[in-house]
Amino acid sequence: MILLPIVYLSLLLFILLQTSTLAVDPTQGFTRLPLSNSNFAVQKPYDVPQDQRYSFKNGVHKFWVYSTDKPHTPTSNTAPRTEIRVTGYDYTSGVWQFEGYGYVPSGSSGVCIMQVLGGTSSATTLQLRVYDGSLTYYRSPVLLQNTYNRWFRVNVIHDVGASTVKVYIDGVLKYQGNGRGDATHYFKFGVYEQNDSSSYMESRWKDIKIFRK
Repeated sequence: MILLPIVYLSLLLFILLQTSTLAVDPTQGFTRLPLSNSNFAVQKPYDVPQDQRYSFKNGVHKFWVYSTDKPHTPTSNTAPRTEIRVTGYDYTSGVWQFEGYGYVPSGSSGVCIMQVLGGTSSATTLQLRVYDGSLTYYRSPVLLQNTYNRWFRVNVIHDVGASTVKVYIDGVLKYQGNGRGDATHYFKFGVYEQNDSSSYMESRWKDIKIFRK
């Protein structure tokens, strides 16, 4: 008779494990905000023309940078980057969401491809990086393996009041953790060199959307 509850518990655990990997729509309950190219400010190495590090064709933003490039301003001490900084939607409260489809070609490594800027314990609340084909939250944990040469949907939800961050990949919750303190926050995407980087880094993005509650 004792075996029956154990069987039921095992079955319930199996069901929970299976359903936890089902895709959902993270944007349900959110309001989509107007967004146009006027909200996209390109940051690139200060000493090269924009079209040598960024292109926008057929709805696809393409970013690339070299490890030998200059920072985005002459006075910056940061690593090379080519990114879009989303303008017009800086926030200090509320629940905000970034959505986009990312693509990283093989060979690009040691690079941040999306950020939530602002924090008290660090300059950022979140970074999504790529190391040897794996998408990671900062350096770890791994959120998605084998990301090279394919499109994947990214949804990042930042609840400022609750100080939480969630990351969905292709509609599946891959990370949930704490925020990094109050600040003025905003979204960025593109390529920003990190540790152990490849000499050339590239990412592509399309269908960018911003939501809030």
